[in-house]
Amino acid sequence: MAWDLAHGMNMLRQGLLIGCLAVHCDVLLAAPLSDSAEPNIVIVFMDDMGWGDLSCQGQSLWQTPHMDGLAEEGVRFTRFYVSQPVCSASRASLLTGCYANRLSFSGALGPSVRWGLAPEETTIGEMLQERGYATALLGKWHLGHLPPYLPMRHGFDEYFGLPYSNDMWRFHPESPNAWAPLPLFRGEEIVDLDPDQTTLTRALTLRAVDFINRKAAAKEPFFLYLAHPMPHVPLHASLPFAGRGPIPYADIVRELDWSVGQVLAALDRTGVAQDTLVLVTSDNGPWLSYGEHAGTTGGLREGKGTTFEGGVRVPAIVRFPGRIPAGQVVDAPLMTIDVLPTLAEVVGAELPELPLDGRSAWDLFRAKPGARSPQEFYGLWYRNNDLEAVISGRWKLHLPHKYRSLEGRPGGRGGIPSKYNYGLSTPLALYDLVADPGERSDVSDQNPEVLARMLAHADDLRTRLGDNLTKTKGSERRAHGKPVPKVNAGPGGKGSL
Repeated sequence: MAWDLAHGMNMLRQGLLIGCLAVHCDVLLAAPLSDSAEPNIVIVFMDDMGWGDLSCQGQSLWQTPHMDGLAEEGVRFTRFYVSQPVCSASRASLLTGCYANRLSFSGALGPSVRWGLAPEETTIGEMLQERGYATALLGKWHLGHLPPYLPMRHGFDEYFGLPYSNDMWRFHPESPNAWAPLPLFRGEEIVDLDPDQTTLTRALTLRAVDFINRKAAAKEPFFLYLAHPMPHVPLHASLPFAGRGPIPYADIVRELDWSVGQVLAALDRTGVAQDTLVLVTSDNGPWLSYGEHAGTTGGLREGKGTTFEGGVRVPAIVRFPGRIPAGQVVDAPLMTIDVLPTLAEVVGAELPELPLDGRSAWDLFRAKPGARSPQEFYGLWYRNNDLEAVISGRWKLHLPHKYRSLEGRPGGRGGIPSKYNYGLSTPLALYDLVADPGERSDVSDQNPEVLARMLAHADDLRTRLGDNLTKTKGSERRAHGKPVPKVNAGPGGKGSL
């Protein structure tokens, strides 16, 4: 591993931004559920993309033809949830099949945080490596930026991208002096500082296509985790897309849609599309305070940073030709914690030894008639392990908690956010999400039996996984990775590696 920044930047100038990575991975025998010998897996994970940002879900200001086409060829989930409405916690759940608070994760890890995902945890990458898959993470990691916690220590053969959010840099609109230079990694080497973000989506896409080309040619099964750092602010589109849409956010979504199209075209061109499961989703809802630089919820209440539907319900589309029917819409709830167990069933992998929270949703993925959610209930935590809501079928119970809101005021302009009111509180409230997806009408009084059942679910979740609001520690929580001792401040000063 090299940490020589000057050397890394010189290498970047020699063309590494869109260069190729060499990977060698042994191919093992497997017995997957799929008809293909070893189905490939592609997960495209957007950052802060709202439920209403796709034209197939009602967006009219811009079009998303490639993601719409994916929905026409597969299954679109209307109630797909993240475990927490914030970056690191959401990603931890997707990759491990666990509620983030089980792993002692919350919030968005900043550069000053010196711990990460514990080495004992098993990611989708590690699970698939055990099956002989070549694995790559291209984009945002956000589960620990120091050497013991980087992606190649957690199941990825290749890594190119940012260790945390793209706004954690010296050009932040509100707190530029709080941040050190933003590093761009290739493997475990920093190859640039404060990279030109107008080239980032294109660079990640070209590397994704290259990875598919190489692995398809080598006939290696592969897992591609393309975790785009956008449409999280700051927004930076490349020249073919910049300034073309009605608002800046539209330019970013159009380029991300182009990226999805490039990935799908590469799968077609290499002849592996029929053997590849593709999932496109987002880490949480839109950052509404950024206004024209933020997405939309499609009428759902609030956004990122809240456990109302606009913060935790995200777009999700899956395609697997021949295994998943085309043009289906699934309204049953499921969550990112269910992705790892579902993929384990698809590829024939054993589940990790440590307890998970997710369950296989394969019947929902293939839109099996009569299929129901794999979970009787889901918990929604935020902040420092605050259990704020519980979902069960059509019902959602909000437990008393504080939340932030613009209270109907418009978001900001020019990349400068409006101010939230952080002092709002919601009482105990029960919502029927089928009749009232906007969470407007409390129906607790009309449904006392449902309310009692939901409260019992909440007590069970607290007992097992904790709840800071009731000072409950949780008997099943596991520790995150140990903090890395700080040797010196380094050239970046405060918050440096």
